[in-house]
Amino acid sequence: MKRIRIAGLVEMEDGYALMHRTNVKPTENSNKPFGEYYVFPGGGLEENETFEECARREILEEFGINVEVKEKLYFRNINDNADEYLYRCEYLSGKLGTGTGPEFSNDPKYADRGNYIPVIVPKKEIKNIRLIPDEFKEKLIKDFKL
Repeated sequence: MKRIRIAGLVEMEDGYALMHRTNVKPTENSNKPFGEYYVFPGGGLEENETFEECARREILEEFGINVEVKEKLYFRNINDNADEYLYRCEYLSGKLGTGTGPEFSNDPKYADRGNYIPVIVPKKEIKNIRLIPDEFKEKLIKDFKL
């Protein structure tokens, strides 16, 4: 079955809420990024869940905030087994940094995955950070004139 990753672009204050990943170790036989970088909040689509429900759930789990999903912005085919979608989301309520997802629960499965730090990156700084995936970053900068 194809893995579908749903992510959200959440505007807050004068920037975007992103997950800052630090101390991410390289793994054997993996093409996953390592080091320090930023990602859009999101995760895997669960069975019987709509794309919009997935975006709301993942953002609440990771950031502790509620959002309204507004529109699909971007799509990319990662490989034969995976696709990724980015949705524009509007902040509704909650306090950034109060997420309760497994990456914040001291789950041993996440011990070697580095730190997950919810942050707001000012719009003017987006072009200066390592934001993954590059395809979405480039489109964001062009489309939103960042």
